[in-house]
Amino acid sequence: MSDFASALLSFAHTLFGPGFCPGDWVWATTTAGALVALFPALGALVVALVRKGTGNRYDATTLTVFGLIGVVSVLVLPWLLSNGISETFRAAAAGGHTGLSVSETQTLNQDYCSFVGVQKTYLGGGSNIYETLFYPHGIKLSYALYLLAFTVLPLGSLLFVMLQARTAFRRGPKWPSRFFWIPFVVMALASVGMTANTAVHFWLGFLPFSVLGLIPVALVGPPAWSVINRPEPRRDEPPAAQPPPPREQLPPPPVNKPYPATALASAPEPPPPGALAAMPGPVPLPPGSRGAGGSRYRRVRRLGHGGFGTVWEAVDTQLNRTVALKIAHAPDRDTEERMQREARALAVVNHPNCVRVYDLAEEPDGLALVMEYLEGRPLAEVVDGQGPLDDVAAGRLWATMAGALVAAHEKGVLHRDIKPSNVILDPVGLAHLIDFGIARSQGDSKMTATGMMIGTPDFVAPEQAMGAPASPASDAWQLAATVSYALAGQPPRGTRETPMAALMAAARADPVSHLPRRSAHARILAASLDPEPRRRPTLNSVRREVEGWLSRAGKSPDGPVTQIVPRRSPR
Repeated sequence: MSDFASALLSFAHTLFGPGFCPGDWVWATTTAGALVALFPALGALVVALVRKGTGNRYDATTLTVFGLIGVVSVLVLPWLLSNGISETFRAAAAGGHTGLSVSETQTLNQDYCSFVGVQKTYLGGGSNIYETLFYPHGIKLSYALYLLAFTVLPLGSLLFVMLQARTAFRRGPKWPSRFFWIPFVVMALASVGMTANTAVHFWLGFLPFSVLGLIPVALVGPPAWSVINRPEPRRDEPPAAQPPPPREQLPPPPVNKPYPATALASAPEPPPPGALAAMPGPVPLPPGSRGAGGSRYRRVRRLGHGGFGTVWEAVDTQLNRTVALKIAHAPDRDTEERMQREARALAVVNHPNCVRVYDLAEEPDGLALVMEYLEGRPLAEVVDGQGPLDDVAAGRLWATMAGALVAAHEKGVLHRDIKPSNVILDPVGLAHLIDFGIARSQGDSKMTATGMMIGTPDFVAPEQAMGAPASPASDAWQLAATVSYALAGQPPRGTRETPMAALMAAARADPVSHLPRRSAHARILAASLDPEPRRRPTLNSVRREVEGWLSRAGKSPDGPVTQIVPRRSPR
């Protein structure tokens, strides 16, 4: 490796070894430091390219590869080369074998500056870093200059090596960047055996090129969201079916059974989560809730009225709790079937920031959806009255609403109509997601399943506006549009004069021209509002990104606007 270091030093002398003060070999040492600084940048570049295909899949293989790249490019090669350069100059000062050519060795005897003197003595004849810092005698430069060089230059280089690593690990956890900065710290500490003057000029070249090394890593770019969102292969696949053993090898049946056979036969397997919304049949209801002769819900006051029906605050007289009744007046068969199907699925969604559905009852004036009653004001009203949210409040809102939607998606339920008026902020500032688009009438400026779309034009995803079925990516787009509204005070595509104009703008996938300015969430908002569903980050990815930003900002994800708390006892 010493010959390799000598060859690198000779190459650096060829690249830049001008014959003026402080000397051609002093300049060559600085150039060699710049060349060595390219190794950590090259390692980060390789990691960024590998992550183009692997994303955030950190299994044993990828972690081993990234660890080896970091150790070799940041620790092994820089340490061997830097110490090899120092040993080359030591050998020249002692008159030994340097690995340089005869003509190059002769030029080391030249004297360029008064404070340098003979170059081989200046670079290879002095004390090392440790001796210079702790036993400063006979040094060429001032002690303050050495102290500054051996603290500021390595620490500055460490900063930019860390930035290179964090750039290579964009759109993912940042902890793998320690594969780079920890080896660099070890390399810097292990280089205390270099001659002090050689080390000063080496670090003078290393620092600026560690800054420049950020450029190629940044140009590679992060992995695509489609790669990051790609599901990992399941590790719990059942083993291949084995042929049954011969009859005479089968074990005898157990004599004592813990449960009678009739009990086992009466316990069917639970359906998969995604199939809950498609199961036929009525919603299981508690005794007395339907067809029990009269209504069990005493209405207190009307909360709202629209094309779908009327929403009431009511009291469940049997359970003595306040509920919200959403009554569909004179529903057709399609509406009733869809209400039953979605109510069945929503009844099993369990998330503290997602409105709960208790019952589906037949009221005297129509079919009623019985839901959890939430006190508070819609997000739209809060933003209109008090102004946009700041980045911290919007981040908490986004992370928590994403968690509520993920819980619904895991049960096979899509919201389809996320908008600021469907996010309720309770009196202590906690957010709750309501109105899961259970049934829509054609007179409510939203088309039903037999028409084009379900959703509000200003906040509808482009693919929904074009007639494509809703998907989790559509909910992710609408949630991002709602967060953008909370930050900017207006929908991301701006407002239109009529709902039809807004719908046409959505169908054309007009660019989102009204995103919040100077927001820390601008990048992830732009990605989540991509017109192409497959390029959008998933809600789980968004939640991790936003929670990571809150953590780096020193803010807790819990707090006003999005704090997840246990349910209050019913009144």
